[in-house]
This record gives sequence, C-alpha cells and structure tokens, in this order.
Amino acid sequence: MASSRPSRPGGLTYAGSGVDLGAAEEAVERIGRIVRATTRPEVLSSIGGFGGMFALDTGRYSNPVLVSSTDGVGTKLLVAKALDRYDTVGIDLVAMCVDDLVCVGAEPLFLLDYVAVGRLDPDRLAELVEGIAAGCLRAGCALIGGETAEHPGAMAEDDLDVAGFAVGVVERGEELGAALVRRGDVLVGLLSPGLRSNGYSLARRVLLERAGRTLGDPAWPGADRTLGEVLLEPSVIYAPAVRAAHRAAGGGLHACAHVTGGGLAANLARVLPDDVDAVLDAGSWPVPRIFGEIAREGGVDDEEMARVFNLGVGMVLVVGEDHVDHARAAAHDEGVTTAIIGGVVEGSGSVVDR
Repeated sequence: MASSRPSRPGGLTYAGSGVDLGAAEEAVERIGRIVRATTRPEVLSSIGGFGGMFALDTGRYSNPVLVSSTDGVGTKLLVAKALDRYDTVGIDLVAMCVDDLVCVGAEPLFLLDYVAVGRLDPDRLAELVEGIAAGCLRAGCALIGGETAEHPGAMAEDDLDVAGFAVGVVERGEELGAALVRRGDVLVGLLSPGLRSNGYSLARRVLLERAGRTLGDPAWPGADRTLGEVLLEPSVIYAPAVRAAHRAAGGGLHACAHVTGGGLAANLARVLPDDVDAVLDAGSWPVPRIFGEIAREGGVDDEEMARVFNLGVGMVLVVGEDHVDHARAAAHDEGVTTAIIGGVVEGSGSVVDR
C-alpha cells in the first residue's frame, strides 16, 4: 500500500536525478496515438502493456519460419541532431530492419523500437516515432511496442540513439537465398537516391570537417537542396517492391542482397553459391551526385567508395532471366526505380566488375 507520508525535506527524487517520469507518461500517451495507425488484424495488444502480442495467421502459413533482424541508424543521427529534425530517421530505422527480412523472402510482421536519451523531450520523441510509424505503414508491418530509456549521466542531455527489432515470416521451403542462384541469372538493382544509413562517419568527416561545408549550404554548386536535406534523405523501404517482385516472378526470384555496410560487392557476395560469380556492369546505373562530392572533396578512391557506400543501389534482386521483366514491372508499380546491373556466370563465389 502506498504511503501517504510527504517526502522528507531535502530528500532526493528521481526527477532530481535527471529522470522525468511525468515527461515519460506524456510521451507514452502521445506515442500511443501514433502507433495505433500501424496496427494489423493480428495485433492483440496495445501500447503500454508489458509485451506486444501478435497472433500469427497459420491459415496463410502452414509451416511458418520466423525471421528476425535488428539495426540502428548510426551516425546519421548526428545530422538529424544538428538540424533538430528527427522525422526521417525513423523511416531509416524501419528500412534497415525490414529490408533485411525480405532478403530471405519474409513478410515483415511487426517491429519494436528502443530509444535511449539523455533527457526525455516528448516533442522530439513524438517526431521520431511518427517517422517510425510512417515507415511501418510503408512496409506493411505493425509497430507493436518499444522502450524509451532516459540515461542522465551516461548520455548528454541532447543525446539520442535508436534501435529497431523486426520479425517476419516465410513459409518453410520458400526461402530465398544462395541455394537458388544459378548461372544465367540477372542482377536487378533497386536504385537509391542517397546514402540510406551507411557511411555517414566518412561523409561527415569529408563534407563537414575537411571541406568545411555547413548543412545549410547548397549540396553542391547549383543544387536546389541543402547539404543537410540531401544527407537526411530517408532510406527507400524496399520491402513492398521486393515482395511484389517475388509474387510477379513466382519462383523466378532467387535471392536478394540488401546493400548496407560493406557496399555492393560485400553484400552481394553473401547470396552467391561457391560455383558462380556476380559480374557487375560499371556505368549501368546512375550514381547520385552526393557520392561524387564525397569522393572529390575527400580524395576517396573508387575502391574505398565502393566498400563504404551503396553508390546508388540499395538492393539487388537475383532473378531468372525469363522473369526479369515481371520483377522490374512489379517494383516499378511500388514506386521503385530499377536497372539491370549485371549477371551471374560460372565462377567461385566472387563479385567482379566488367
């Protein structure tokens, strides 16, 4: 039973130690309204409980395999912090998680987030979660829960970090991956207009420190967008396009590679069997201008650029040659631009240029 005695004069409180429970309660109430917009029929719980509940539809999946992924946004958050704008990085968070799930053919079901702050600002948190919810709506998954942790002393008052945890499902025996890839397959790139959420430590070092630019400067001479706007370009969420391509191509979609840290070659190699190579056709897709600016201002060589950045390709579909047109048309219908960027030949599991 709660005590009715007043606090001792001069006694310590949680708020006095840097944790504002009142702000936390306000944030939970505001977030609840945002999260409800992402619900799916399988969601059984509401925000504020001890766990998010999701009823798997075993009518659709007779032998389901659950697939999970986790990721963050990295130092792109420092750009958001400098601009005091957090609406796009929530979209990035969703993209980094759900676009891993679809690489094995999984349907994204739900996502949870974890936000750590030095001091809880309900307005900033609501802006971030609005972006996460927008990303979930685009991906077709539900935001069923999360955690916001206030860490005074461990983090500066205006510090923020965020992580996401996603779960999807695929029918056993219908997984995508290296086992399906064969000689003669075509590499279809799903194009990206920007950096997504990778390589920001190098990009910031080059553009903001070495080149001395500000986020309010034009992104490049004659640009109609600022550098900050280009660097905060939200990641394309490819999950709907990949799933549409999978349906359109039937068994013709063999594998997918999500291009994140390590660049195009390292991630494409993850879906190759040992008896084939992926051959990339240099110049077969447009490379966004921002990458040229980073290379030029930083003196970054081509090999390093390709190892760090996506260079305009955020996802690669490995498709049987008879199904390429169907897969590309389906992705286009989901608003994603594609390009044929190479093919699969006999080899030893390597990615090579020609």
